[in-house]
Amino acid sequence: MKSEKYMYTGKGNLHLNDYPTNSKEDDVDKQEIIAKFEENIKEIDDLQEALYANGKEGIIVILQAIDAAGKDSTIKRVFSGLNPQGVTVSNFKQPNTDELSHDYLWRFNKVLPRRGEIAVFNRSYYEDVVTVSVHDIQKSYSMANRVLDVRKSDFFNIRYKQIQNYEEYLYENSYRLLKIFLHVSKDTQRKRFLERIDKKEKKWKFNPNDLRDRELFDKIMNAYEKAFENTSTETNPWYIIPADQKWYTRYLFSEVLLKTMQNCDTKFPTISQETLDEMQKCREILINEGPI
Repeated sequence: MKSEKYMYTGKGNLHLNDYPTNSKEDDVDKQEIIAKFEENIKEIDDLQEALYANGKEGIIVILQAIDAAGKDSTIKRVFSGLNPQGVTVSNFKQPNTDELSHDYLWRFNKVLPRRGEIAVFNRSYYEDVVTVSVHDIQKSYSMANRVLDVRKSDFFNIRYKQIQNYEEYLYENSYRLLKIFLHVSKDTQRKRFLERIDKKEKKWKFNPNDLRDRELFDKIMNAYEKAFENTSTETNPWYIIPADQKWYTRYLFSEVLLKTMQNCDTKFPTISQETLDEMQKCREILINEGPI
C-alpha cells in the first residue's frame, strides 16, 4: 500500500520537508488512482455496515492541516457515500468561554463515537499544542500558577504526554485512531488562497486572517513536527500525506481508512440458534399472510 510510506511511528527525528506534498515521487497514473479510490470507497461502505452491526470497535479520524490544505473537501468526498447513521463529523473552531473553563480534552471527549461508529474530527486537540504554542495562547489561560509558571517547553511536553496517554487509553477501550496530516506546500496554499479571492463561488471561504498564519508557515510546521515526534507510536502513528493534488490526497486517505477498517473486528454478529428458530417462525407468519 502506498500509504505506508507516509506513516510515522515516532522512530527517529521527523522533518516534514522530507515528506512530499504531491504524487511525483510515487509515479502514479491519475485515472488509475481515481478508479482505485472509487473501489476503496465501495469496500469501506461494505465494511462500515459490519462495523456498525458488530459494535465492538469505534474509529476516530483526526484530520489536521494548515489552511487551504483541503480538509473539508476530503471529508466530504470520502465520507459522503457512507451511512450517516454511523458517521459523525465535528468541526472544532477556536474554543469558547465555556470550553476554556474546562480541560482542553473535555470538548473532544464529549463527542467520542459509540463503538461501531466513526467520528471525524476536523481539527482536534492537536490545535492545543500547535496553534497554542505558535501564538503563546497558554499565557492567557486562567489556570493555577503551578501549571503556568513553568518553561514553555515543559508546559507542552506535559501536554504531549497527556495526549499520548489519552490516545493509548482510547485504544485500550476498543477505539482505533486514524491520525492524518494533509501536507500541502506553501506555493499550493498561495494558489488556493488566490482562488478563494478570485472565484465567486469560493469567496466565502477566504478570511484575511489566514494570511497572518501564512507568515508563520515555517513556525507552524515546526510546531507540527514537535507534536508528531512526541505523540506518534506504533499503536497510534501519524500519516503525513501529500495534499497538493486532491485526487491523490483522497486516494491515500481512503487507503489508510480502508486498512484501519480491515484491521477492525468487522464480522457481522453471530445469531444464536434460538433466535434463528424464532426468526423462522416469524417468517412463516409473514408468508402465511398471502402472496408477495
